[in-house]
Amino acid sequence: MSVFSSVPLPPAALRLALDATALASNWRALDRLSGAARAGAAVKADAYGLGAARVVPVLAQAGCRDWFVAHWCEVPDLLPHVPAASIHVLHGPMNAADVAYAQASGVTPVLNSLAQVQRWLAAGGGRCDLMVDTGINRLGLPMADLGDPGLAALDIDCCISHLASADEDVAQNAQQLARFQAVRAQIKARRYSLANSAGIALGAAWHADVTRPGIALYGGIVRSELASVIAPVARPQAAVIQRRQLHPGDHVGYNATFTADRPVAAAVVALGYADGYLRTWSGKGEFLWQGKTLPVIGRISMDMTIVDATDAPALVEGDWLDVAYNLPEAAKISGLSQYELLTLMGRRFLRDKACLTP
Repeated sequence: MSVFSSVPLPPAALRLALDATALASNWRALDRLSGAARAGAAVKADAYGLGAARVVPVLAQAGCRDWFVAHWCEVPDLLPHVPAASIHVLHGPMNAADVAYAQASGVTPVLNSLAQVQRWLAAGGGRCDLMVDTGINRLGLPMADLGDPGLAALDIDCCISHLASADEDVAQNAQQLARFQAVRAQIKARRYSLANSAGIALGAAWHADVTRPGIALYGGIVRSELASVIAPVARPQAAVIQRRQLHPGDHVGYNATFTADRPVAAAVVALGYADGYLRTWSGKGEFLWQGKTLPVIGRISMDMTIVDATDAPALVEGDWLDVAYNLPEAAKISGLSQYELLTLMGRRFLRDKACLTP
């Protein structure tokens, strides 16, 4: 037995609160907007940083039945909560070990190339998905390969493609739709899937049978049509680790980028760029406490951020602050994408059921 087996888990100074009601509501809204199609959920990158072990049960209870991850290593977090066959691994089987894992676990591989098709068939095949590239030029079988005889031997559950610019009103959206319709005419599958979060808002023509929302599930607004139905889900929180008094002329942080011009009550917060709160927030970010806004002062450090807490005289060490992190607004302020804002949040954030709000 390990000498550490009886040691309790250490307390956290960072936690990532998750609004389960908003998360479920967002999925239901996206499912309704998907019309005759059914919405799945992109839960790759640990459910966009929010914790797949927390997110998946909430969405499953809401009615979600299809789950999309990128890497094989992301599968184990989902297996305790949903049927293996409902998990689709987007990167596909790159080697024999991937094929063996897919067949042993029962998850569904997404085949992206003729090499992956041959690898899958050589091992006995079975239920799979097929990704076809219609213009994003990332993963996917080139359309020129659709006549390959090996494809006829596949047992394809879902034929998938991915939109490149659905968050914009550009000609590429219609071009990809036309190509996808040509794919559907050539590839026999039980179901077809094209639309991501933004693609759902493009309309019924893009919906096919299964939509694959990601960022919108978690509070991201990628098209204006979604603004009225998508609610914030994630609320990063950080603890105050020290309170100190600044006098006029005192400098704050590395390179003295802030100089007090008056008495300032400063609070040092246990959050820094190692946690995904990057230096781009220096002098721009805000924290919230009991209805008060505490602006970031000085340069953000690896593990600490300093805020002006002058208007919060009751704030003490150990108190929790909410990070102002409404995704569309935070993206405008920070210059980061809404995707980056979520997925950058580091391992030191506590992501457990205690942080799951009903």
